[in-house]
Amino acid sequence: MTTATLQSASTQKTITRVLVANRGEIASRVFATCVAMGLGTVAVYSDPDADAPHVRAADAAVRLPGSTSAETYLRGEKIIAAAQAAGADAIHPGYGFLSENAEFAQAVIDAGLTWIGPPPAAIVAMGSKVNAKALMDAAGVPVLKDIDPDAVTADDLPLLIKASAGGGGRGMRIVRDLAELADAVAGARREAESAFGDATVFCEPYVERGHHIEVQVMADEHGEVWTVGERECSIQRRHQKVVEEAPAPLVERVGGDMRERLFAAARTAVESIGYRGAGTVEFLADESGKFFFLETNTRLQVEHPVTELTTGVDLVEWQLRVAQGEPLGDSAPTSSGHAIEVRLYAEDPAHDWQPQSGTVARIDLPATTRFGLLERPGVRVDSGITGGSEISTFYDPMLAKVISWAPDRTRAAGILARALADARIHGLVTNRDMLVNTLREQDFLAGHTDTGYLSEERIAELSKPLAGDGADLVAATAAALAQSVRNRDGAVAVPGAPSGWRNLASDYQRKAYVAADGTEIIARYRIGRGGEVELPDLDGVTAAAVSSDVVVLIRDGVARRYEVSLVGDQVFVDWPGASVTLTRAPRFVDPAAVQRPGSLLAPMPGSVIRVAVAEGDRVTAGQPLLWLEAMKMEHTISAPADGIVSVLAVEEGRQLSVGEVLAVITEEDE
Repeated sequence: MTTATLQSASTQKTITRVLVANRGEIASRVFATCVAMGLGTVAVYSDPDADAPHVRAADAAVRLPGSTSAETYLRGEKIIAAAQAAGADAIHPGYGFLSENAEFAQAVIDAGLTWIGPPPAAIVAMGSKVNAKALMDAAGVPVLKDIDPDAVTADDLPLLIKASAGGGGRGMRIVRDLAELADAVAGARREAESAFGDATVFCEPYVERGHHIEVQVMADEHGEVWTVGERECSIQRRHQKVVEEAPAPLVERVGGDMRERLFAAARTAVESIGYRGAGTVEFLADESGKFFFLETNTRLQVEHPVTELTTGVDLVEWQLRVAQGEPLGDSAPTSSGHAIEVRLYAEDPAHDWQPQSGTVARIDLPATTRFGLLERPGVRVDSGITGGSEISTFYDPMLAKVISWAPDRTRAAGILARALADARIHGLVTNRDMLVNTLREQDFLAGHTDTGYLSEERIAELSKPLAGDGADLVAATAAALAQSVRNRDGAVAVPGAPSGWRNLASDYQRKAYVAADGTEIIARYRIGRGGEVELPDLDGVTAAAVSSDVVVLIRDGVARRYEVSLVGDQVFVDWPGASVTLTRAPRFVDPAAVQRPGSLLAPMPGSVIRVAVAEGDRVTAGQPLLWLEAMKMEHTISAPADGIVSVLAVEEGRQLSVGEVLAVITEEDE
């Protein structure tokens, strides 16, 4: 749809240039639709995002000086000034940051700009989850009761602490022991203040192993409300969604009138507050199909692509059209097939989901389309990251959303698993293998995906590498052969052979690597008189072809092609369906790298926000010592063993790098 078409659709407003008050993937996503509609685009960026893909994707970009969210993407007056300076006449907030800030929405409108979102009054009504639940209760929508954090008793347990002003898992805590309540509330308030600028929290009963079901809505200013299908987002870690799909497996399994009841409740919710634009009404449901209102997200959701792929509707396009006064039409779009979305994060699931930071050397995700709709089974990728992008400690470490669509759920899961397994991701640890294992796991395929799906036991199983046992040695061998070709100088007697060929048999050449789990792997090979490669550690394996970046190994008549990439001391070996990351072992140990026994090191870069011990304190294994803030989340650092804090090397407010010494814990007899 062109700007001219938009202009004729409504005499109230005309949008010609859109500023996206956001960053990363969602900014790039909105720009894609704007370009397709013939609209101009403007980006804003913080100092760490100066060369980010969303900045390069826009027609113009305006710097927001600073690094943290509080200095940049949460400064509404700077964003409005940027829009005016760049000639934008509309602002799209994306999700997160100021997307559900009513004061910002009103300021945009007061500045004479078009706000691509719901009316400020609707944001206010839903902005406080406490107030929202009261309104929904009065409207007849089923809700869970609120509990004042200061009035909690043992009979109320277990309960869930939630931030009143935001979402995305920030500020959430599960409390099962009354003794944990005070610390949990304090931590939730700190995290909520950091993420949303509002420290208000509340409590509600925690429903064990429930299902997170949400209904996509779209409403215009003429009174029409569409319910655009439902989604299930039950697979979560740290109360943040990891896998989302449409339609909801629970709703499909329960059947009956559950979908109609969900749609009716969602419609009642938005009609009761005079809603306009895209939004999501979220519910918590049990296995029987009984559900309760959780919240209304007055913005576009992260998981909106699964709805787009099952309905064929570009929700961002309709946000823009509704913002100009265009009517929706009488009938909501219908759904077909099944879509699944996974969030690819730079994090380590096997180690308490530790977020990662640093440079993404390469990211190659097989995709049918980028940000677009699918007309046949395939994969869509929404990402604000490219090779060379820097994952900073200031923002969420999501690399991409990878989404599949197919006529049925089993096929959609298979397509998505294969695309992820074949991805080439170099430079950082990610949750890719866990996502693939999840998509292939039997309970997932059967649709048994409640909020307790990612138990500790299951995480350990799902985090196992796709490559399987023995793959590290094969990968190391391929890397050694490729590295030998890459490093050889001048002509060789046997063209195409790695270095090491001699007229007479020599000893095996050896190259040492360190696997991801810290194991040292020795790869050995020798070149025969005829140029053949001997591999003594791999029974029945021969090298059919060797180059500086590709090695073909044959075992039992089956050839596999291994791609080898080298970035600094890291070696990445990829083949269809799996990959291995190795580090070249140093020939000599750097004395400065030898850490003192008992040293507790920073597992991630971040800022120290609280210290609970002092030098000389006795501590027990598992006792919290200090808290770090990294990537908008709090992380607890606990004592690894019983002992005494003989050295405390940090204080509140200190910014840390990975590997810095936090403290030294020694046994009493030391």
